[in-house]
Amino acid sequence: MKAIGAELAAHLAQGETTLAHCWRILRTDGVVLGFTNHDRALEVEGTICAPTYGLDGGESPAKLGAQVETGEVLGILDHAALSEDDILLGRYDGAEVETFVVNWMAPSQCLLLRVDTIGEIVREDGIFRAELRSGQAALNVTCGRLYQGLCDAQVGDRRCGVDLAASEFRGTASVVAVADPFRLVVEGLEGFAEDWFAFGMGLWGDGKRAGLADAVLTHRKEAAGDVLGFGQAVGEWVVPGDLLVVTAGCDRRFVTCRHKFANAANFRGFPHVPGSDFVLRHPRDGDALDGRAVVR
Repeated sequence: MKAIGAELAAHLAQGETTLAHCWRILRTDGVVLGFTNHDRALEVEGTICAPTYGLDGGESPAKLGAQVETGEVLGILDHAALSEDDILLGRYDGAEVETFVVNWMAPSQCLLLRVDTIGEIVREDGIFRAELRSGQAALNVTCGRLYQGLCDAQVGDRRCGVDLAASEFRGTASVVAVADPFRLVVEGLEGFAEDWFAFGMGLWGDGKRAGLADAVLTHRKEAAGDVLGFGQAVGEWVVPGDLLVVTAGCDRRFVTCRHKFANAANFRGFPHVPGSDFVLRHPRDGDALDGRAVVR
């Protein structure tokens, strides 16, 4: 149950009220923005909420149990802080949104209605519609582990233990040319073997994508130089000279963990458990049927 301050409760009990809605957005990159549907700026808990023409909140139905409650906020991209490029680049994906009701005559009289995260954002003709997901969405995650041949750790995380800050697993690249929306020709990775950074990550240091991290799927050596293939279209957002730090990737196989990272002791898969392909496979000449491990 929400506790309403005495002053706001007294205001709500009157016949006429002066109420407005404010939204405080906390992006994952640390940027905090405030907006209101009132016609002048309001300060709510230390954040200046700027008036944004056309900003409005949709219905937010309440649900019983642990079901995820969803709402939406929509508006016109007329404010400098609400850049369409930032939305397209995903800077608002997963951002936290706090919704307040405020007495605009006395902004200190405010009530936090709900805290949501931004889900899907739809943009068309200068209008955005952001889906707001309630805190129950955090419970909709897979728990536990699966018996599978591949490792289920993320390379470089606590369970993996590989230090991606080491020079052999980290390189700084500069964009030379845009081959297509998904592939970039870069320089600075000449000392690394082909596919070394496949399934790795690239953190952008400058340009329009500064601060964003993109998954690197392929790493090829070609006549033009090293070519990195990304999991999403990045070509239209970068220009020659943009810098990114690339970390080595892992295809989650035991042989890669052992030979590339010398980290077999921390492998989090089950390479010795036969899969369905092993059960259905017929014995062949030369097979070692002496009980030895399937993977060595």
